[in-house]
Amino acid sequence: MGVILLGSCGKSSSPSAADMKLKIGTLFPATGDLAPMGQPITATVPLLVEQVNQCGGVNGQPVELISADDETDPTKGNIAMTKLAEVDKVAGVVGGFASSVSQAAVGVAVRNKVMMVSPASTSPIFTDRAKKGDFKGFWARTVPSDTFQARALAKLAHSKGLKRVSTVAINNDYGVGFEQEFVSVFKRSGGTIVNEQKPTRYDPRSATLNTEAEATFKGKPDGVAAILYAETGSSLLRSAYQEGLTQGVQLLLTDGVKSDDFAKQVGKTKSGQFIIEGAIGTTARADGKALKALNQLWMDKKKSLPSIYVPQTWDAGALLVLSAQAAQSNTGEAISKKIREVSSGHGQEVTDVCKGLSLLKAGKKINYQGASGTVDLDRNGDVSGTYEVWQVGSDGKIKVTNTVLSAE
Repeated sequence: MGVILLGSCGKSSSPSAADMKLKIGTLFPATGDLAPMGQPITATVPLLVEQVNQCGGVNGQPVELISADDETDPTKGNIAMTKLAEVDKVAGVVGGFASSVSQAAVGVAVRNKVMMVSPASTSPIFTDRAKKGDFKGFWARTVPSDTFQARALAKLAHSKGLKRVSTVAINNDYGVGFEQEFVSVFKRSGGTIVNEQKPTRYDPRSATLNTEAEATFKGKPDGVAAILYAETGSSLLRSAYQEGLTQGVQLLLTDGVKSDDFAKQVGKTKSGQFIIEGAIGTTARADGKALKALNQLWMDKKKSLPSIYVPQTWDAGALLVLSAQAAQSNTGEAISKKIREVSSGHGQEVTDVCKGLSLLKAGKKINYQGASGTVDLDRNGDVSGTYEVWQVGSDGKIKVTNTVLSAE
């Protein structure tokens, strides 16, 4: 606990906005259904804060970071956000990851004037709510909406000659929103959704998913668009294989399971092949000007290249610290007023966070160019993007192809 020292006579004992240390939080799934993806991104913001503090901090003071585990659960996420906002008194939060968690937490952020920047919550519902004014400027994300990724996946299915596709989705904001957009676009391209009248949506709390697996593959579709989380999704696909339903069916996957560990979670066939070998999928492409430096930092610190959503997470944290410096105030309200200026304004382009902080301290304006992309936030807190196609190889690992599908 800090102690406030009184100076000369007449000075208030309450710290001013300029005196307050910038406190930011993270809200990620260290446990639960998304833990395999949440754990790597949890390590991202500490690296950013370490770098920022080494180059002088924000507004003359070191940044303090407080991490919270949302357990991939909306209720737990709401509780964790409440602690970050009302007990820890953070000014900004990088998170959440799951759209359902962010949905549950964002109201707490808005009520407490905490700037929330998600690197992974992709549900279209956030755009709709932003347009209604629900967030009052206290929400943004560094990843494109699934409105765009669903279109990319539908284009991919069409390019593979798939005519009859079934869908299965985790029954939450992410899964259902993605599924609905995919169905709409795939049908417009001339495709048929086999289970359109009775879409398969599974409860992530279910002990078994045999019934859902059977419903998904019923009707002999050419392909299955599966919008899943890793832990429960692997169970569903394993059940489908064990029931003999997957033979000859092209699996179409999404960012929710893009991990080298996912094929291992699903398992192998009796002959020793990975069950989901040959599955294809889409994910937002990270191709920003700051990506090379982030890759090098990650290699130096972690001895590997960063996993999915690490670039978006880095950029979310960068926007928080840069906005506070631009505002010369370490409050959430001040950050929310400057975040669009530093992300998409007319200032000097910078890729290095420390260089950006230095320019801002000198009274200059900047335009941050991130690791994930330009991160130009629009009025709804959204960014645009392109999508890359990936495939599960014979070794179970993800291989990204050279194909990039436009978000349009």
